[in-house]
Amino acid sequence: MIIMGAAGRDFHNFNVRFRGNPDYQVVAFTAAQIPNITGRVYPPELAGPGYPDGIPIYPEDELARLIKEFEVDRVVFAYSDVSHEYVMHRASMVIACGADFELMGAKTTMLKAKVPVVAVCAVRTGSGKSQTTRRVCEILRELGRKAVVVRHPMPYGDLRDQICQRFASYDDLDRYNCTIEEREEYEPHIERGFVVFAGVDYQRILHEAEREAEVIVWDGGNNDLPFLVPDLHIVVADPHRAGHELRYHPGESNLRMADVVVINKVDTADPLDVAKVRRNVKAANPKAVIVEAASPIFVEAPEAIRGKRVLVVEDGPTLTHGEMSYGAGMVAAKRFGAAEIVDPRPYAVGSIVDTFEKYPQIGALLPAMGYGREQIEELEDTINATPCDLVLVATPVDLKRLLKRVRHPMRRVRYELQEIGHPTLKDILTRKLV
Repeated sequence: MIIMGAAGRDFHNFNVRFRGNPDYQVVAFTAAQIPNITGRVYPPELAGPGYPDGIPIYPEDELARLIKEFEVDRVVFAYSDVSHEYVMHRASMVIACGADFELMGAKTTMLKAKVPVVAVCAVRTGSGKSQTTRRVCEILRELGRKAVVVRHPMPYGDLRDQICQRFASYDDLDRYNCTIEEREEYEPHIERGFVVFAGVDYQRILHEAEREAEVIVWDGGNNDLPFLVPDLHIVVADPHRAGHELRYHPGESNLRMADVVVINKVDTADPLDVAKVRRNVKAANPKAVIVEAASPIFVEAPEAIRGKRVLVVEDGPTLTHGEMSYGAGMVAAKRFGAAEIVDPRPYAVGSIVDTFEKYPQIGALLPAMGYGREQIEELEDTINATPCDLVLVATPVDLKRLLKRVRHPMRRVRYELQEIGHPTLKDILTRKLV
């Protein structure tokens, strides 16, 4: 066996199906999407019996060689937010090399909790899943239910230190040396008083979360399926990418499984695209309840934007494998009268240059890449080298707390979910859980 992944779903699939199973030998993981996660080893402490040296992690572009070298019988595809065509190209290559190709579904990968689970997922990265999760947590608090967040994995450091992590304070983020991508997801929950669990071994994580929670909120990543069996499955769709809900893996599976579909950003999307998403939802999943929502932006000192040369920093994954060419930062810059959007590409350094080359649709925006200390420093250097009057930061995390060397003034753009009409998420959660 080889498991193709991106340091998340791949490890979970191994843990729940192949670990301790004498019928299989997983000889390797391959890694894609995320920088600096190859060359590691899935450690023996996690791999379990039969893997005294752990399991090596190779770059995905070595897959054909690995299949032949290890005489592999089966390859499992285990990462997300990729087009159906992309998945089938990988399948064709695997089959041509003589191995079977497998996608694992909900029955074999979801864990059953002892408390109710509300899962929040999406059809694409950048659809608005994070603000929807925050909204769900706040509603549960209003309803008098103690919510604990279990977040989709982002184990980009030493896997042995990330088996089961609990985040309740900013100090916890520092203690675990969290990347920008991790902080973007954990920090907004922490500042609202919610505990977050994440890591690698979700059987253990679930056990710990159940001890504290009356309701677990699964905070999904990319457009992956939940790791936990949901009692209520909420899926967010993005009319700015109308049609993607039927073209990406496993986003379409999420859409078909959903109890509730939130069509987000209806305030800024073309009404024809909103209508197209609604039609696609009804055709694929007629039982789903549809909730329309906006994601209004909030800017500190918006008057500071007018007439300025602005560098816009957007959420990294949204611009990269999410394939968006703008986000809340660009919306805010235009709405509040920026004189110019300064292009950072001529001033990019290190891995930021590689990111622009790999994802040319990003254009004149700067993705907040920060998968390690070195890349965070390259992000700082890129910002400092870009001639601008103001840096407009539209990431869920407060980058001013992390980027200590930035010389330009920075303003933060926030966005929250706001349902339009009925039913609202509160209506639905009240009926389901109270």
